Amino acid sequence: MSASSEVRRIAARTGVLICGVFVLTVFLSAMPGHRVPIVDAQSSQQDSMQGMDHSKMQMPDADEQASEKDAMSDMAHMHGSNPHMTTTAIRAQTPADLEKANEIVAELKSGIEKYRDYHAALNDGFKIFMPKIPQPEYHFTNYTNGFLAAMQFDPSRPTSLLYKKTSAGYELVGAMYTMPKRATPDQLDQRVPLSIAMWHLHTNLCLPSGLKTADWTKFGLKGSITTQDACDAAGGRFRPSIFGWMVHVYPYETSLDKVFAMHHHD
Repeated sequence: MSASSEVRRIAARTGVLICGVFVLTVFLSAMPGHRVPIVDAQSSQQDSMQGMDHSKMQMPDADEQASEKDAMSDMAHMHGSNPHMTTTAIRAQTPADLEKANEIVAELKSGIEKYRDYHAALNDGFKIFMPKIPQPEYHFTNYTNGFLAAMQFDPSRPTSLLYKKTSAGYELVGAMYTMPKRATPDQLDQRVPLSIAMWHLHTNLCLPSGLKTADWTKFGLKGSITTQDACDAAGGRFRPSIFGWMVHVYPYETSLDKVFAMHHHD
């Protein structure tokens, strides 16, 4: 084999390896709460892709993981417009949007009917997020569904199921769809019309350096810190956004404004 042929063979194998790492990073970035390790500097092609912020994130240490758990506890009680939440703009509604919304609701109800029994959800791989922390509604998340949601939309296969705690266990009230945080408004609109629902993204999170001494009036998703500079000054770790785009759907409600509300109406 000639030297030039050997060089071409090595270059081809290197290209395949880089592409493989890139594809894996994109897929993993769609999984809620997932962190992707830093990719070696040789994968410079990834660094040139705008929006692939997960590919530059380090694996969190135990302290940071605990901080994010507390942040999620705050998030469970937080709704509406605030500095820690970005929502999509409402678009003009069309008949096609209404038709699509009703189709989504019908497919979702059919797909999750068996999960009225929360044991069925657990048996199918849904995991309860923070079951011991009191919440208005509990997210039962299927990370395989979240993985697949990055590639295609199946209304009958939500990333998470939403349950209310009852004396007998859990009552199914809705579901949540997800998309990677790099998704554009048009891409979100193609899944669930922006004239019908507001997708939301949790943003501007400052994680404290330690839990025992943290001032939660400043840190977390209820805290006053909302900028990189303020977070740096407080000795925290700033996250422009966490998780990905989310939209809640409550298919058992009687009107679309309640079906696609930010949170469940009692």
